[in-house]
Amino acid sequence: MSALSSVLDRLDNNLDQSLERLFGLLRIKSISTDPAFSGDCRKAAEWLVADLKSIGFDASVRDTPGHPMVVAHHDGPAGSPHVLFYGHYDVQPVDPLDLWEADPFDPKVKELEPGRKVITGRGSSDDKGQLMLFVEACRAWKEVHGGLPCKITLLFEGEEESGSPSLKPFLDANSEELKADFAMVCDTGMWDRETPAISIALRGLVGEEITVHAADRDLHSGEYGGAAANPVRILAKVLADIHDDTGHITIPGFYDGVEETPSQILKSWETLGETAEKFLGEVGLSIPSGEKGRSVLELVWARPTAEFNGIIGGYTGKGFKTVIASQASAKVSFRLVHKQDPEKIRTAFREFVSARIPADCSVEFDKHGGSPAIQLSYDSPFLNKAKDALTDEWSKQAVMIAVGGSIPIVGDFKTYLGMESLLVGFGLPDDRIHSPNEKYDLTSFHKGQRSWARILDALTRS
Repeated sequence: MSALSSVLDRLDNNLDQSLERLFGLLRIKSISTDPAFSGDCRKAAEWLVADLKSIGFDASVRDTPGHPMVVAHHDGPAGSPHVLFYGHYDVQPVDPLDLWEADPFDPKVKELEPGRKVITGRGSSDDKGQLMLFVEACRAWKEVHGGLPCKITLLFEGEEESGSPSLKPFLDANSEELKADFAMVCDTGMWDRETPAISIALRGLVGEEITVHAADRDLHSGEYGGAAANPVRILAKVLADIHDDTGHITIPGFYDGVEETPSQILKSWETLGETAEKFLGEVGLSIPSGEKGRSVLELVWARPTAEFNGIIGGYTGKGFKTVIASQASAKVSFRLVHKQDPEKIRTAFREFVSARIPADCSVEFDKHGGSPAIQLSYDSPFLNKAKDALTDEWSKQAVMIAVGGSIPIVGDFKTYLGMESLLVGFGLPDDRIHSPNEKYDLTSFHKGQRSWARILDALTRS
């Protein structure tokens, strides 16, 4: 029996025990955004430290100005890779409680439909269930072989669901301790219930709020209409100018650093069977609004965007008021890809807007964060080994997908620790994370453990 197969057998035989351990963690109400649960967040951190110590990790609770971090280390064979694994133990609030079918902190296994069992409870998918997959894989390696196949550092955060205010300072202060050959992040998902996935790109983000100022007060539209500048009209024209009729973004220099997605990756996305009608049909739409001539997956995974998230101006109450507003504002977000520079995008946008403001009016800008996109190397040896390992476990070719949103920790690892990340997760689109009745497929929990065991084995083989 190979070193790996005996570990997989141990995971199969210990599934019930691993479920009980997960249930113990899920029962802890580690809601990070509500100060009333700060004691529970610490309790969850201490629970993890005790569990990790039981399998030989040098683990400790690390205090921060907010909720504590969990850091743990375990040696591996000489010359083996050193990996940093990240997850978070905090969870979202459970409101509205009356929409839950059962107590969100009383986890159970239930049959969702014939042949499909799920784990219920807050945090079952996001992210306690996910992080425990890796811990269980490590436990099985230790129980069978007395050691781990490589050197492993664990970092479990307690503030991911509340903006991670302590994370960057912690990474900066502990960079030497936390540096590894690469990081592994589990807060992602599969393509579908049978198809594993590795996320190879994350779009970046720039947020801007603009306010156009005109007259020094709201004006009567009968007395001043046609003569006085109308900031709502000015703002609407500015926003309309950002896109042309093909969905192309017209801000000068916006596409600097944007590369075309390799043809083989685009072809692999085509095999997933996603169509615009299917993707948009779930929200009552059918026609893509982005750049013409690109698939819906390319639009949401690999192309930059400019979206208007809110617009305010004039009288918005009930009834009608004939007024020319003194100001109008909009919130605009840009999703970035590849090598786009967030600050260059911000500057170009502000110049674009300012050039369209009349001489007797003014514009004010308010910055709302910015982060670059993350693009992993398509030929990374770590990525390809993980892809093969996932394919072996699930008997379906693992697909390399992208994430339309952002996962800030990946950029932070690059900035503060100089490390690339491997994003592998086993969540499903219907897991209802952040919503009532969160669940995690029992198959994901079982085969996810086996998948991480395979990945650890693959990383140590040449």
